[in-house]
Amino acid sequence: MSGKVQGVFYRDATKKEADKRGARGFVRNLLDGRVEAVFEGDVSTVDAMVAWCGVGSPLSRPTFVERIDGEAEEGFGAFEIRSTA
Repeated sequence: MSGKVQGVFYRDATKKEADKRGARGFVRNLLDGRVEAVFEGDVSTVDAMVAWCGVGSPLSRPTFVERIDGEAEEGFGAFEIRSTA
């Protein structure tokens, strides 16, 4: 995600939404100012999370969400906030 997505509780809000929906994976800030999120779950859960990312936290202003679908699950046990990459 790009836009105003760092310093606005975007990662925390993403984790809360993922936990609420039962999504697994992670979210982290990137050094270039973007945020990366990886979601696992059923198709409707992943679709909902990607749609949510376009709205984000109340203070955020996402302007671009890129979706890249993977072929296999990584096997995440939960959803976590990771350190900046």
